[in-house]
Amino acid sequence: MSDVPERVVARVRRHARVLALPAVLLIAVAGATTYAVGVLDEAWQVLAALAGAALLVVLGCLLPFLAWLTRRATITTRRVILRHGVFSRVRQELLNSRGTDVDVRAGWVQSMFGSGDVRINTGHDRVLVIKDAPRAELVQAALQELMDPASPAAREHRRAMREAPDGDTVSWGGR
Repeated sequence: MSDVPERVVARVRRHARVLALPAVLLIAVAGATTYAVGVLDEAWQVLAALAGAALLVVLGCLLPFLAWLTRRATITTRRVILRHGVFSRVRQELLNSRGTDVDVRAGWVQSMFGSGDVRINTGHDRVLVIKDAPRAELVQAALQELMDPASPAAREHRRAMREAPDGDTVSWGGR
């Protein structure tokens, strides 16, 4: 066990653009429901419109937001931790020393927004994927430096952590 404490380098969520469609849906449902309540005469029709709107908001807006909110990758000086799940939680961990290669794959939409899937190869059949990470190239560079203990940046980070007071989080690359 190393005498250097484990520090959080970054916390990463999927790119927020995945929330654009649920936001547009919420605005459209609010407008359509307001119009329907004003136009419909029967009380049961108004209730049906409100119930349908509530169902659309829960399924089309709230659940995607919760899914985005609960999926997180935490990169520390010793490991990568992936957590996800709304109703059942899943946690995956990979020690930085076990990673052999880090690459980024990005589709054309991801490339437009500067995001991508960061894939950490372990040398086995299993690949750990941080899906749709914003600034994927920066995440890739940080992971590559963390996985190479001989890199100057990793040595400097360990030195800064030894000098930091207990409980402080040292940002990667400086104080």
